[in-house]
Amino acid sequence: MVSLRRVSEQWRRLSGPVWYLPVALTLFAGSLLPALQSHGTQFGGMPNRPYDLLAVAGIALQCVPLVVCARWPVACFAVVSLGFAIDQFGGYHSVAGTALPIALLTVGLRLDRHRRVVAIAFSAVYLATAIAFASLGGTEPVSGYVTFYLALVLAWGIGTWLRSSRAAEEERRLRVAEETRTAERARIAAELHDVVTHHVTAMVVQAEAARYLTDAPLDQSLTAVADTGRRAITDLRHLLDVIDPGHGAEAIPTLVERTRRAGQPVEFSEQGEPAAGDAGPVAYRVVQEALTNALKHARGSRTSVLVHHGDGEITVAVDTEESLSITESTGGGRGLAGLRERIDRLNGEFSAGRRGDGGFSVRARIPAGSPS
Repeated sequence: MVSLRRVSEQWRRLSGPVWYLPVALTLFAGSLLPALQSHGTQFGGMPNRPYDLLAVAGIALQCVPLVVCARWPVACFAVVSLGFAIDQFGGYHSVAGTALPIALLTVGLRLDRHRRVVAIAFSAVYLATAIAFASLGGTEPVSGYVTFYLALVLAWGIGTWLRSSRAAEEERRLRVAEETRTAERARIAAELHDVVTHHVTAMVVQAEAARYLTDAPLDQSLTAVADTGRRAITDLRHLLDVIDPGHGAEAIPTLVERTRRAGQPVEFSEQGEPAAGDAGPVAYRVVQEALTNALKHARGSRTSVLVHHGDGEITVAVDTEESLSITESTGGGRGLAGLRERIDRLNGEFSAGRRGDGGFSVRARIPAGSPS
C-alpha cells in the first residue's frame, strides 16, 4: 500500500491530472481500430491513404506526449503538433488529432511565462502550415483554415479562463487563510490577556498594600515587585503573536476564592448544571475580567457574582458596589472591549457600565455550543 501511494505521488508530480493518461490511451487505441481509421480530424484537404508505419508514428507522437503534457506543456504541444502534421499531410486523418486541442488547452492553462510569444509563434507556424497544404494540392478552402484556427483559439481561451479561475480561487484561499490567522492571533492575544492579567494585577495590588505595613528596606523590594508587575501587564498586552498556552480555564469558584484571598469580598452564586460545551470558558473570562477590574479599581468594595446555566445559554452578572472609574475603551485595555467583540461573534449579548446607584455592573449572555 505504501509503495503504491509513493508511485501515485510520483506519477502526479510527473504528469499532473490523472485523466491525461486514460485520454492518451483511448486516443491511441481508438486510432488503431480499423473501423475508426481515416474517420478522425481532417485538415488541409489531403486525400485519405491506408495506415502504414508512418501513420503509427504520427499517432504515437500525438498521444504519448499527453502523458506528461501537464508538466512540460509547450514541449509536448510542439511534439503533438508535429504528429498532427504527419497525420494530416500523410492523409491518415486519425482520431488522435483530438490531442492537438487538448495539448493547446493545457498550454493555455499551465504556461506561466512567455504566453504571448508562444501564441505568436503558434499562429506563424499555423499560417506556414496552411500555405504548405495549399502548395501540396490540399483542397481545404480558406474558410476551413479560418474555422479550424478559431477552434484552436477557443481551446487556448478555455485554458486561459481555467488558469484565471484557479488563480482567483488561490488568491481567495490565501486571503481567507490570512484573515483566519489574523483572527486567531487576536483571539490568542485576548486569551493571554484574560488569563494572565488577573494574576499579575493581584500581585501588584497586594504588593502596594504591603508597602504601608513594612519598614523601608522591604518597602523598596515590594515597590520593585509592583513595578515589575506593571511592566509585565504592559508587555503581555502587546504579545499579539504568541502561541496558544494550551490549557483550559479553571473553575469559576476557584477564581472567586483566589480573588477573596487577594482582599476582595466576593459573594458567589451558581445556578443550574454546567453543560459540556464552549460557552463555559467564555463565561469564565467574563467573571475573570470583571473581578480583575474590581480588584484593581475598587479594592475592598463588595462584589457579587451570579452565573446561571440555562437552556442553551449561560448568563453572567457581576456587580460591584463602588463605581469603577473605567469604560470599555479605557479601563480594561483589551479586556472589556475584547470581551464584547468576542461575545458579539457568538451572537450573544454583553454590557458593562455604571449603575444608577453608583455601582458598576457587567452582564453577559453567552449561547451554549458556540465556538470560543
